Amino acid sequence: MDITASSNVVTIKGNIKSVNDYQAIKSTIDSIVQTQDSIVIDIKDSISITSSIIGYFTKLVQKEGIDLSIKVGNASLFELLEELNLVGLFKVRKA
Repeated sequence: MDITASSNVVTIKGNIKSVNDYQAIKSTIDSIVQTQDSIVIDIKDSISITSSIIGYFTKLVQKEGIDLSIKVGNASLFELLEELNLVGLFKVRKA
């Protein structure tokens, strides 16, 4: 997995699957929320995300009031988020 950040946009390439991936995503987003209250996460090609990342994103939206939106490039990931009823909460859209 490769993660880059520019202003309030976080771009993730590759599959998100390990604890290290979670820690990299959390660390990157934690530094952004210090100065931004709106974040766009662009997940280019991962087919899934871990439950710990879903929990972290949920905390950002519901507890910290962050305006989070996620762009997904993979139809399987979009379907997963749809099945989990997270499309509305995370403002998920297809890239």
